[in-house]
Parts: sequence; C-alpha cells; structure tokens
Amino acid sequence: MAVRTLCTPLAVAAAVLLLGCGGGAELPVSAGIGPNPTLPPPQRERFPVVKIAPAKPWPEGTRPTAAPGTAVSPFAADLDHPRWLYVLPNGDVLVAETNAPERPLRKDLLGVRGWVMGKVMKRAGAATPSANRITLLRDADGDGKAEFRSAFIENLNSPFGMALVEDALYVANTDALVRFPYRDGDTTISVPGTPVAALPGGPLNHHWTKGLVASPDGARLYVSVGSNSNAAEHGMAHEDGRAAIWEFDRASGRGRVFASGLRNPVGMAWHGGTLWTAVNERDELGGDLVPDFMTSVREAGFYGWPYSYFGQHVDARVMPPRPDLVATAIKPDYALGSHTASLGLAAAAGNRLGGPFARDGMFVGQHGSWNRRPPSGYRVIFVPFNGDRPEGMPVDVLTGFLGPEGEAFGRPVGVAVDKAGALLVADDVGNVVWRVTASP
Repeated sequence: MAVRTLCTPLAVAAAVLLLGCGGGAELPVSAGIGPNPTLPPPQRERFPVVKIAPAKPWPEGTRPTAAPGTAVSPFAADLDHPRWLYVLPNGDVLVAETNAPERPLRKDLLGVRGWVMGKVMKRAGAATPSANRITLLRDADGDGKAEFRSAFIENLNSPFGMALVEDALYVANTDALVRFPYRDGDTTISVPGTPVAALPGGPLNHHWTKGLVASPDGARLYVSVGSNSNAAEHGMAHEDGRAAIWEFDRASGRGRVFASGLRNPVGMAWHGGTLWTAVNERDELGGDLVPDFMTSVREAGFYGWPYSYFGQHVDARVMPPRPDLVATAIKPDYALGSHTASLGLAAAAGNRLGGPFARDGMFVGQHGSWNRRPPSGYRVIFVPFNGDRPEGMPVDVLTGFLGPEGEAFGRPVGVAVDKAGALLVADDVGNVVWRVTASP
C-alpha cells in the first residue's frame, strides 16, 4: 500500500516510468480466458498501473519461440513499425508501416498525464513517426524469405486495414477509406487514391487504427473504429460514430454503424458467413479487469461500452449511467485475457502448420500489456473452434517476445495466413515480419 500513497501527480510524472502506481494482478491470465472468464470486483485506480516492457532490438541470432512441431524465421526485416498484413491472391504480401498521426486535442485533454503516457509509449517503442507507407514483399524463389520489396503506396495517412475486391485495393487510413486501382503483379501504385468514405478521425483520435475487411461477396466493406477514450472520460460528444464497426456499400460509399459498444475493435475475420472481431477492453479497473475478447458481430448489436463490460457488468465510472442500454448489452463469445492488447485476428483456414493448428479456429496476435503486473500478452495464440464457437483454451503459436529482464524484443500485431499455408506475424517493435511453418 505504500506505493499507492506516492501516486501524486508530481510523483507520477517523475517515477511512473520506473515504478508505476496501483496494485498488481491477483489472478493468472488464464482466469480471464474463455467464454466465462473470472471477473473480480473492480479496483478503481487513481492513476493507471504502468508496467513497461522497454523496447530493445532482438539480440543477434535470436527469434521468437515457435510451438512444438513448428519453426519460425524472418520473412522480412528492417521494416519501419510494421503493424498490419494483407496477402494478395498471387502470394505477394502487403505490410502497413504505420503509426499514430498527430493528435493535438488528445495532448490538450490529457495534460500532464498525456505527457507521461507519451513517455511510456516511447519507451515501449510505440511513439515513432508514422512511415505512412504500404510496402510490398515478394518471395520470388519460394524459400520463405522476401527477396523483393517495394514501396507499394506512399504518402498515406496512418494506414492500417487493406482489402482487395476485383481490381480495386481499398485502404483504411485513419480518417478515410480510399480506393486504388490494382492489377495482378503490380509492385507500386503511384496514382492518388479515390476517396470512398470519410472515417471518424479528428484532432483527438485516441484509438487511431482502422481495420478493414470485405464481405465474402465483395459488396460491402467493414471498418473497425475504436473509441476516443478509455471509458468516455471526455464525454460522449467525442464518441460519435466510434467504438463501432461500420458497414459501407462498396458501390455507393454509403455507410452505417453495423455494431456498437465495442471499445477498440481492431482485427476482423470471417468464420463462415459470420464476422468476428478482436476487441481491446478498458483499463484502470485493476490488473484482472477487463478481459479483451473476440466475438461474433451481430447486426445492430450493442456490446456494452462504455456503460458495461463483458455483457451487463456495469462500469460505475461512466456518468450518466444508461441502464436501458446495459440491459441490451451482448456478452462476448470468448475472453482473451486482461490487458493482452489482442489486435491481430485471422481465420485458420488454409494454414498448414499441422498438429493442434490443423483444426478450425482463429489466430490472434496479442501485442502485450503496458499496464499489468505481471505482463500479459506478448504472444500469438490459436483459439480452436467447435462448429461456430470457440472451444477450450488457446494454444501458443509464438512466445518469447519478452527478454529475461522484462524487455520487449518484439510485439506481435497483425497475423495472416500466406498462400503456402504459413502464418505471417507483423512485429512492430522488432520491425520484422515473422513466418511460422510446420517443422521439416
């Protein structure tokens, strides 16, 4: 408890990078995983717990630890904050080298706390300028490494999600959905993108990434939009159109909110004809709350944020309360552990890793916590499915992103299955795209 008494604003500004404030987690990460996670009473934190894994380069000759029966190797290295991946039909791989845009209102609203958090993120390797580029990677000789790379599209605005439909490549910038012409085999696109639809952005833009997937028939585009806050502390006026998945008609560009109450949906993937998403939940309720999750997305569904979490568990911090909305909140399908920052999501269909990964399921890239003691995430997992629902505990695919002294050699983000059935993983701290295959 002595640590809590030191958590004044001046103490936070001086010492949060080293010590942090608040208590640690009392439950194992596994308690917050599955369809019915353990949800202990919330612990109100005056200042967020800070437990940083400082970013350091991978030591020479080292790499993540692959699951038994698999092997991992670098597909491409020396990238600039690679966050998201997209595999083209010809096997070329697109990687979004990107980071947050300028957000002046966020700095103003957060004040000293924002300054502190900026230092935290810089130490964690998350505060580099955005390259604003999509790079094309090509394995020309089939040896599992990208011998060829090119700047595919440049001068974007914090790009993230990508989707190819017929002869058009769609890119979700932080503030707009844009379209580019594409022909099979293209290695660069120099024409300006055509605007399709504006996306919630602006000077606050707290959760800036915009995920993107097309419907199986290509007629609709789905964009994931995160909230402008942790738990609506800036007021709901800043949350218009946010904490939601949007659906756009591809032909007309007309859009609507497809599902809401999702604090920070990032990765999206199809399982059969059902859309799934990975969601980062809220902070500052303790190390064991609130579990991030993956869930099927129901049309017009409301998933609780900010008024409740994991169904109808009320967040008493949010004023005024909305019991009418809480009563309609949908419980997510599967919890992924508290503060794991589960970002990447990819259906396992087509993978050739074998063993436990041969069955139906989803791959999840867990970027890793910055505010939990001990840390959580920092791994890639496989969640098995039985029919249309997750079943059982996840299986580790890649671990070893944290070093022996708690440093982060890497942080996994986007995941994708390539044309040969290997799993690609974007590591935005190691600046590598890793490739996981079945062992020879």
